[in-house]
Amino acid sequence: MGEESEASAGSNLSKTPAPEEGREPPEEKEHLYAPEDPEPAVERPSQPTSDQEMPLADHIEEMIKRLAVVLIIAGVVSVVTLPFAERVINFLWYSVLPVDPTTRPRLYHPLALVMTELKVASLAGVLIALPVMVYQTYLFMRPGLYPNERRYYLAAVPTSLVLAFVGVSFAHFLILPAIFTYFLSYTDNAAVVDVAFGLTKTFDLILMMMGVLAVVFQIPLLIMLAIMMGLTTRKWLADKRLYFWSGFLGFSFLFSPDPTGMAPFLVALTMVGLFEGTLLLLKWTGR
Repeated sequence: MGEESEASAGSNLSKTPAPEEGREPPEEKEHLYAPEDPEPAVERPSQPTSDQEMPLADHIEEMIKRLAVVLIIAGVVSVVTLPFAERVINFLWYSVLPVDPTTRPRLYHPLALVMTELKVASLAGVLIALPVMVYQTYLFMRPGLYPNERRYYLAAVPTSLVLAFVGVSFAHFLILPAIFTYFLSYTDNAAVVDVAFGLTKTFDLILMMMGVLAVVFQIPLLIMLAIMMGLTTRKWLADKRLYFWSGFLGFSFLFSPDPTGMAPFLVALTMVGLFEGTLLLLKWTGR
């Protein structure tokens, strides 16, 4: 009897009590880190992994060094092209002015020719230094850029050089002939004066227009870079177009030495055309 009572008691202890009527059985607790759970998605880091904190003095020092590289390359190119500057002067002069004894350049200062040659060589240095400046800017910003942003910047280096030469060609073949044709129309019927073209003033205008348009033709590249890197959007630029147009007009009057307003008007019109053309291309491509 004793053994049977102990066995029955043991069997009763091993049994799970039946749930009462009207009450649901207790749910099993889920493991917080079950092995079958999928791994959490890896989020994109808030900043590039190569980005490191640097003191402000180190940033300024690095920026000065990279600017020095641009200036050195521009100086070397200027020195190399200086012996050919006189040929360039003759070519550019008679490309935008009619070949005539009255249009021969006049020297009103003993160093006028030398100074003009230095300006021509400097323009060549600026053209070559433009893509170098873009590349040095890329190196300065590289630690803080994501891989796709780095590709955009590297692609901008040769593009900058191409756009600079397109701007110079645009000035040489279209803008400068139109400007000088307009200038000569003032004195076509002047019987009381003889027109003389001073080398310094006339060539300053030629070089200024070429240099300005080399920079102006960087507008599409700058807009593309800003949008690709997420700094702005096409819609924002389109909404603020009147502000940009006003800035273009002020820039053109500041850097176009023409009191008649013809040259600034053409430069401003070119800038607006590049700006609007880039926005139209972006809209067409769906960006």
